[in-house]
Amino acid sequence: MHKVGIIGYGGMGSGWHPQRFEDTGRAKAVAAYDINPVKLEKAEKDGLVACRSAAELLAMSDIDIIVVATPNNFHCKYSLMALEAGKNVLCEKPVMMNAAELEKVLDMSKKTGKIFSAHQNRRFDRDFVTVKTAIQEGMIGTPFYIESRVQGSRGIPGDWRCVAEAGGGMLYDWGIHLLDQILWMEKSPVTEVYCQMLKVKFDVDDNFKLLLKFQNGLSALIEIDTYCFLPLPRWHVHGDHGTMVVDDWKCNGKIVKSKTLEMVWEEGVVWTEGGPTKTMAPRPRESVEELALPDVKTDVVDFSRNFLDAVEGKCEQLVKHDEMLRVMKIIDAAFRSGEEGICVKF
Repeated sequence: MHKVGIIGYGGMGSGWHPQRFEDTGRAKAVAAYDINPVKLEKAEKDGLVACRSAAELLAMSDIDIIVVATPNNFHCKYSLMALEAGKNVLCEKPVMMNAAELEKVLDMSKKTGKIFSAHQNRRFDRDFVTVKTAIQEGMIGTPFYIESRVQGSRGIPGDWRCVAEAGGGMLYDWGIHLLDQILWMEKSPVTEVYCQMLKVKFDVDDNFKLLLKFQNGLSALIEIDTYCFLPLPRWHVHGDHGTMVVDDWKCNGKIVKSKTLEMVWEEGVVWTEGGPTKTMAPRPRESVEELALPDVKTDVVDFSRNFLDAVEGKCEQLVKHDEMLRVMKIIDAAFRSGEEGICVKF
């Protein structure tokens, strides 16, 4: 049984991670450290050893796994400390504040021989796996444009996520997940990054639009809104043989595709108030078909199982070092683009 120590006993540190490790039947959280005395009291009530410093926690010889679930600006510090102490580390997203920090941590992981992974649990979201499966099965042909978005209307929770120095903002919070999903699905190199970051009610990006261009011609739009009362579909994917829409996390949606590879133009005009259009006239009904989205099953506990398997040397870790670094380099480029108003080219 692996014993887990938690640094940062907040929402993810006190609930999600201990439960997911317990769900595996192979690991259990036994101790925690947090700078907040109230959270340490909660840890004690939860049956954990409440440590008064990170050093005290890392000195516990029976602990072999550390979860870093602090505000983002402390990820590098505590990950390095844990690796140097001979612990395997699972770090919350964003894995670091920038690629330079991540490179330091990855070097330490290689030096110590200990596992270091980022918590990219959204690879197990059913909506994402549905899209990934449909593309892999060729249900819409070759994709050339992907829209991935999450939109809410409640703003940002009023905690450290509103503070830039702590790594607040939506690019770090949700953007990192959606970016990881697309980059895990699409291996072609990113050649251009353009990001528009908005500060509607906070001094951090509470809304953003991130446009990616890939070497193979694919384009992708990643969009986060926290003040949107009429959300657009979670996914809208264009392929050269069809289009897929996934409306929400429950995977409502459909695929509409062409029955034939070549379009047969017929006489047909659509009239708008401003005049006629033939280009935007609908296809003949008999030339298209509507398909249900693929029915997929996911189990997010598989992430924790994989992490434990990697610690035990049974397999490679799911979230690989080069994948983490690729994501962080795009995040760096997105911040530069948003701040300077430029398209960053690779």
